[in-house]
Amino acid sequence: MDVEVVGRLLSTLPEDDDHPYRTGPWRPQTTEWQADDLQVVEGEIPKDLDGVYLRNTENPLHPAAKNYHPFDGDGMIHVVGFRDGTAFYRNRFVRTDGLLAENEAGKALWAGCSEMPEWAIREDGWGSRRRMKDASSTDVILHRGTALTSFWMCGDMYRLDPYSAQTLGKEDFNGAFPYHLGVSAHPKVDAKTGELLFFNYSKEAPYMKYGVVDENNDLVHYVDVPLPGPRLPHDMAFTENYVILNDFPLFWDEDLLRKGIHHPRFHPHIPSRFAVIPRRGSTEDIRWFEADPTFVLHFPNAYEDGDEIVMEGFFQGAPEPSDHGITDKWRRAFRFLALDHMQCRLHRWRFNLKTGAVREEVLSDQITEFGTINDDYSGKPNRYIYAASGVDGWFLFNGIVRHDLHTGDTDAYRLPDGVYGSETQMAPRVGSTSEDDGYLVTLTTDMNDDASYCVVLDAARVSDGPVCKLRLPERISSGTHSTWAPGGDIRRWRQTDTAAQAVAL
Repeated sequence: MDVEVVGRLLSTLPEDDDHPYRTGPWRPQTTEWQADDLQVVEGEIPKDLDGVYLRNTENPLHPAAKNYHPFDGDGMIHVVGFRDGTAFYRNRFVRTDGLLAENEAGKALWAGCSEMPEWAIREDGWGSRRRMKDASSTDVILHRGTALTSFWMCGDMYRLDPYSAQTLGKEDFNGAFPYHLGVSAHPKVDAKTGELLFFNYSKEAPYMKYGVVDENNDLVHYVDVPLPGPRLPHDMAFTENYVILNDFPLFWDEDLLRKGIHHPRFHPHIPSRFAVIPRRGSTEDIRWFEADPTFVLHFPNAYEDGDEIVMEGFFQGAPEPSDHGITDKWRRAFRFLALDHMQCRLHRWRFNLKTGAVREEVLSDQITEFGTINDDYSGKPNRYIYAASGVDGWFLFNGIVRHDLHTGDTDAYRLPDGVYGSETQMAPRVGSTSEDDGYLVTLTTDMNDDASYCVVLDAARVSDGPVCKLRLPERISSGTHSTWAPGGDIRRWRQTDTAAQAVAL
């Protein structure tokens, strides 16, 4: 393995840190690496695997003012690229405005997710709450051959080269970016049309907006989605002709919000609501459907079936988990992050556009979340969802579960004790002929070996374990979302993008 250190950033975190989301599997990094010809420690790299796996990570450099929340960490992108039976690795911090300012100051300047706004040193923040640093650390997608990172509380989108992970600047949608509200995490890209579909939200009426960016990167559609008050939407879904947005009964306590305190409460007497909108529809075209009260972080897919829209997501049986019996202070404080405490299970909704009826069904009794699919099937009927299983009481993943939506069966690979995975992506093999004809790619944090690996599995035979396993230069922090970018798509865009061609790989 040919390894080079390309940079290190200043960290002022204490050496005796005891925060569980800044230590152990969540220990942050300060080194940026460039590694070619990754060492294969198991199996063989498939020669028909062509593309890059990108994963975003919350990676803090400075202590919080008082209360660190794992979603406050600075964004870091990890890239593992494959072609012709070889693989490389890169990791780079996302050079956000907030990171650059704090790096210069040598300390945190903004309040975090669990902190009061007045604790901030600077008030010119971003995001739905303002005074909060937009870390661009939640999500990563690929649009027009460029990686785009985003933040769960809305903010700027940062452009990165998908091979080098080098920050190229902010996305501006050809001068029409909605800077007042920004863009939330989980924008969607329709591979068929090349469109980027997004939403944003705030504490000001109408509280949510929905937009469409076309293949030329022009903002061609942007409409209000009025809500009853400030909400906390996290994801969206789309079909060939519609988008589905949401209004869940987990939102900030209104009395506390008037005092400047952002504390979410679950209101079980209020139904979940779903907004179905034609993809170029107006506010007046919105149709609302009511369903059982819950909160959903992620929707792997949606599609049209006759008069119905079918959507799968991870229904939370306990959106506001009880702290009863939890004696550990950290487990109690961060129980909202544990998949088992939230009781996340795969669920299906059917919205009948003709009658207005809603049907729901539980698809699995297993606790899973962070589901992904073969992106060639986004917005179309799909059979498989690849999800993560959780670790008791912590925001960590201990395995990969393939849900078969046709049979209800599951096929799982359990990571060894002390090894934790990342959101897994499905990478279709070159010339694939079916939905599961390809590979699953993920990154692991191995506390036993003090190392990290890229693990590749056969998407059709998950329980067989790794097809190959590649060692990374350093043990990496756990993280959030990822994406798979086919090599052919990136190269096609590079042929027409002179700026991208100028970036050193």
